[in-house]
Amino acid sequence: MRVTPVFSPSLLPHMKRRAPALAAALCLALAASGCATRSAAPVADSAAQPAAGAGAHTTTVTQLQKFMWFFSPYRPDIQQGNFVSQDMLDQLKEGMTRDQVRFVLGTPMLADLFHADRWDYPFRLAKGNGEITTATVVVYFKDEKVARWEGGNLPSEREYIERIAGPVLKFKKAEEKAASTSAAPGKAPLPAGSETSK
Repeated sequence: MRVTPVFSPSLLPHMKRRAPALAAALCLALAASGCATRSAAPVADSAAQPAAGAGAHTTTVTQLQKFMWFFSPYRPDIQQGNFVSQDMLDQLKEGMTRDQVRFVLGTPMLADLFHADRWDYPFRLAKGNGEITTATVVVYFKDEKVARWEGGNLPSEREYIERIAGPVLKFKKAEEKAASTSAAPGKAPLPAGSETSK
């Protein structure tokens, strides 16, 4: 069996001299892009999850991070917890039962045995570009009925979808077209099975 070298023996001395410079440049590029570090700036634990009364909190990325994102590896968007929109929270009323709250807001992410009269709905969306959105809604019960809740100033479902997918112009144009056609008077739809009116 014959083994052939990948590099020519005459190139090895040149590669040994340039290897430290290439390694240093690679480490610098990875550190600047945020790949080698967890985040560009240290975030305190209290700032990572805002209080329930503070509403939704979004941490944006800097211009340098946006530029270096081109050189970093792919990072998917990660959603954790329950998304509660402002529309859903507006439906919540004092005196609702637990089943009604579960129908409106969904199953709580945190229902603690030691705090049976409290349901927590935390939410965190970490986008691949480094933008982080967090929100918390807390519902308090008394005698199996809603006594109060904390949270508010939350995004609507449309704002949430635009935050994930970006503004989608095709859907906006389709909605405008549907609104203009529904405003114009037209013929009533024909019953199923009949193709033309006589």
